[in-house]
Amino acid sequence: MGCSGSRVRFNFGKVLSRVSVFLTMVLIFTFFFYCLAGLCDSAPRALYSQQVSDYDDLDDHRRVLDDLRPSPRLLPDASLRTGSGAAPPGQLPPQQASGRAHEETARDNSIPVSNTFGIKRFPQAIIIGVKKGGTRALLEFLRIHPDVRAVGAEPHFFDRFYDRGLDWYRSLMPRTLDGQITMEKTPSYFVTKEAPSRVCTMNCQTKLIVVVRDPVTRAVSDYTQTLSKNPGLPSFQSLALRNSSAGLIDSTWSAVHIGLYAKHLENWLQHFPLSQFLFVSGERLVSDPAGEMGRVQDFLGLKRVVSDKHFYFNQTKGFPCLKKPEGSSRPRCLGKSKGRPHPYIPTEILQRLKEFYRPFNRHFYQMSGQDFGWD
Repeated sequence: MGCSGSRVRFNFGKVLSRVSVFLTMVLIFTFFFYCLAGLCDSAPRALYSQQVSDYDDLDDHRRVLDDLRPSPRLLPDASLRTGSGAAPPGQLPPQQASGRAHEETARDNSIPVSNTFGIKRFPQAIIIGVKKGGTRALLEFLRIHPDVRAVGAEPHFFDRFYDRGLDWYRSLMPRTLDGQITMEKTPSYFVTKEAPSRVCTMNCQTKLIVVVRDPVTRAVSDYTQTLSKNPGLPSFQSLALRNSSAGLIDSTWSAVHIGLYAKHLENWLQHFPLSQFLFVSGERLVSDPAGEMGRVQDFLGLKRVVSDKHFYFNQTKGFPCLKKPEGSSRPRCLGKSKGRPHPYIPTEILQRLKEFYRPFNRHFYQMSGQDFGWD
């Protein structure tokens, strides 16, 4: 009897031990599964989202976590691995040594996760401007493409958070597979004096996209956005004119200053050749989104996947929206912060602004090689 009871207790102890080992293994496998799915690194993203919440619209922030989801790729094009045309084997690309060194550093320091879910890379292309030009629309249209992976919120690394270092910047990037392009957009880069040299320090071969719009309309749109957040703002005309009696335009006011495209481009051309820029028309992005997206995809070396079939024109908002994407119950338009009605601005003020911008516009047409028809 005593021997039988001892044997029962012994067998029961073995069962408990095996159950404990089994549960431990389940927990371990669960942990590794979540890490392979890319969820172990969500903490830095959550911290980053909190840091930029003071700068960007909430409608833009909700897309940040989308970057954790891997997407399929279509083109195993080796030239996309560096974000620009790859040199033939055994030859170096025609760029300065510092750019090559930083490219090698970026490859060596890539954060490996798994062959399935890709690695984090520095962006090969950046939408650098301009504010209220259509940059959010362009980014959302590009994210339809399976070979484009982009940060949802604006990182503001090269203008506000540069002191946090390149490793911090790269940690914000989505994971990409071979052949996919990493992108981000921060419109304030275009008007930030230090941004060109800082981007070149990362990689002088980075492709740069600038979305431009009639500077008069852009200034009014900029003012409208600020007014929605600060209803007590002085009138547009009082801010735009330095001297109301003389009718002099105040070019130091940010809403006016951003529209001096030629001046800002001169700063960038000190560090990057014109061939690395693509100038997208904000007006054509509204009237012919598929046409402009074709130019963008060609510039990035992508197959033309984004086309007419992806868009419809929203009469209420006054700009194109994306048709119902897969896995969604409704079409996708930009948030309520986009497409606001503009306040009334006296015609004579708009005319003065147009005359003020005319010489700057013409210079910009010559520099970019494109006539945007704003005059």
